[in-house]
Amino acid sequence: MTQRTGYFDDFGMDTITLAGELSAKLAAMREAGFSQVMLKANDIVGHPGGVAAAVQVVRASGLRVTGFQVLRDFEGLSGHLHDYKVDIAKGMLEMAHALGAPLLLCCSSTSQHASSDPEAIARDLRKLAMLAVPLGIRIAYEGLSWGRTINEFTTAWEVVQRADAPNLGLGFDSYHALATKTALDDLELVDPAKIFLVQLADFMWQETRTVEERISTARTFRVFPGEGVHSAQVAELVTRLAAMGYRGDYSFEVFNDDYQQLPLPRVCARGRRSAEWLGEQVLRRAVPLPGRMRLRR
Repeated sequence: MTQRTGYFDDFGMDTITLAGELSAKLAAMREAGFSQVMLKANDIVGHPGGVAAAVQVVRASGLRVTGFQVLRDFEGLSGHLHDYKVDIAKGMLEMAHALGAPLLLCCSSTSQHASSDPEAIARDLRKLAMLAVPLGIRIAYEGLSWGRTINEFTTAWEVVQRADAPNLGLGFDSYHALATKTALDDLELVDPAKIFLVQLADFMWQETRTVEERISTARTFRVFPGEGVHSAQVAELVTRLAAMGYRGDYSFEVFNDDYQQLPLPRVCARGRRSAEWLGEQVLRRAVPLPGRMRLRR
């Protein structure tokens, strides 16, 4: 695998950040200079031409697919609920495979019907990983900050270790780490080779005082890194990850109702400024980089 450090091409956008239909989103990302995209399932199944047509649109865009999201509330269930979620997972894995997505993002369960037994959670994640093996897909498990049992990257990492599957790793979301105020020193506990994806976003207030405010902010008012009040922490995060040896992708997952009302090029320009700040200023200053930066249009 190509080793990359701190270049613009390390940063991509999530289709969930933009309004409109799939082909317009992809074209706007490409025009802004991005070369990769994280795909949201709704953009694929909601395409007017169907899933097969959506797959062709993605391939024709020339953008590399970072991954596919998101499988929710999968682990810890039993009986008919477990069977139901396994069937949903199979469908999402098949779509991910058709799109050429190398990974499927799975978020920690919020269901009151799910077991909080870490062994049961690990068992189900191991099963999900095994379902993904024949398709060549990795599973990135992310701890939602309002997850019932797993709600920090530290506990997500513990259950990933317990599951012990080669294609199961950690999905790290900066928003959730900022919202829970999890110490970034705890990244030292994580094997960087098992961090499969890093999603980046900031927000506009110092803290979320309630779980309800945390959920509302996460779903409607995230901003790009460098636009919020936690820029120093986001910069520290990516610097620490680079120093640890993380060489994977960064994706901007910015749920923002205001951005949904702006023209696509304007939102993508904000994303580009964020990528330039992180790639050219934060990482270039912190980590020695070989050769020239790949900042370009």
